[in-house]
Amino acid sequence: MLAPLAARLRHLTRVPSIFIFRRCKCLKHCYLPSMTSGKLDTPNFQKLKTDDLLRLEALFRDRGYEFRLVGGVVRDLLLGKAPKDVDIATDCTPDIMTKMFEESGIRYFETGLKHGTVTVHFGTGDYEITTLRVDKATDGRHAEVEFIRDWKTDALRRDLTINAMSLTLDGVLYDYFDGQIHLAERKILFVGDARTRIREDYLRILRYFRFYGKIVPEPDHHDVATLEAIAEMVNGLKNISVERVWAEMSKILTGNHAPHLVRLMYRLKVAQAIGLPDPGWLEELEKVWKSMSDGCYHLKPVSLLVALVHTVDKAYRLAEAWKLSNNEKGLGAFIVEHRTVAYCLDTSVKYFQDLVVDGTPLATVQELAYYCGRVEYAIRLSQWTVPSFPVNGTDLLAAGFKKGPTIGKLLGYLRQQWKESNFGLDKTELLSLALKTCT
Repeated sequence: MLAPLAARLRHLTRVPSIFIFRRCKCLKHCYLPSMTSGKLDTPNFQKLKTDDLLRLEALFRDRGYEFRLVGGVVRDLLLGKAPKDVDIATDCTPDIMTKMFEESGIRYFETGLKHGTVTVHFGTGDYEITTLRVDKATDGRHAEVEFIRDWKTDALRRDLTINAMSLTLDGVLYDYFDGQIHLAERKILFVGDARTRIREDYLRILRYFRFYGKIVPEPDHHDVATLEAIAEMVNGLKNISVERVWAEMSKILTGNHAPHLVRLMYRLKVAQAIGLPDPGWLEELEKVWKSMSDGCYHLKPVSLLVALVHTVDKAYRLAEAWKLSNNEKGLGAFIVEHRTVAYCLDTSVKYFQDLVVDGTPLATVQELAYYCGRVEYAIRLSQWTVPSFPVNGTDLLAAGFKKGPTIGKLLGYLRQQWKESNFGLDKTELLSLALKTCT
């Protein structure tokens, strides 16, 4: 199925599992964390270990339960980044957890008790804690889980090797599927058998592309076996809710290598399975992306999404199908409607200013300017004081004009003359013009 792709991509070699940090000679992009006796010891990790977090961990440890950081926080620490969120896993079951919190007078919220997740308010922060689990049954969207105490079994049900690691607060890394090596070498691989992982939740196909853009520096460094698995399982995406699809796609579009990843998604039939326009206007997306990457700005996800459509009607239909917000729907349609004129080299900043004075929000018009690579215009708009049209219907009535539909038509005419004067005509001049027009 993917013969042309297979000819260009080599299978990646798997390496043995590790349990603590080891120095390795890998790609130039490798990040080697500071180590003390084989344990993670970086400034970001030390900063993360607040008194509240250490006290919370002690609450579990004193009762014989393990308490580890999992997922994105571990990945970010290994990359030398300050984590945005802290996810915690434990072998303590939800009922024992909640009883323990009640006995200790600690506030908690049953945010996902059926799946073992409790959010606890401890000290000055909130922490999401999830019990180790295994999927007993799944339909590719939802899973029925069983709580367990085996950390490797829990790690096996996670999506990617780089997300399957766990870390104790004393700095010991547990890595059952070579996630640290893959992270250092910037490889995105599913845990165990790719088809099994995808079958558990088909959204993991989109997560593959998102994390590729997040982690891998090169645009075309995929594992061919992984892509083959994705191509075989792609139809399962048709049953995923559009809200979940958009949540992932918005990050793919704004992440690294977006044009390459979207083009690959079309080749693998992923794009068609999630309802992207077929054919998609990939050349437009690449043009917009290149312009953005050369500038100092970031477009909104919906602006990049509508680069794939040719008409306003198709932009609306895609927004409706994916249940985008009214603001997203309006912005996308506005960009598609006005981008042809906005692209023209002889279009001046006045065109964009007119859109603003006609009632389009300034931020929306700036997004259009950025979309078309008119960065200077976008900056000038941000420094521009939007003028107010100096005449209204009351002024015309006071000047002797009769109430009726003529007033609206006259106001429209005066507004056009005001815009053509570069907003220079004042109230007196506009009323005088109105009188001359109607005599």
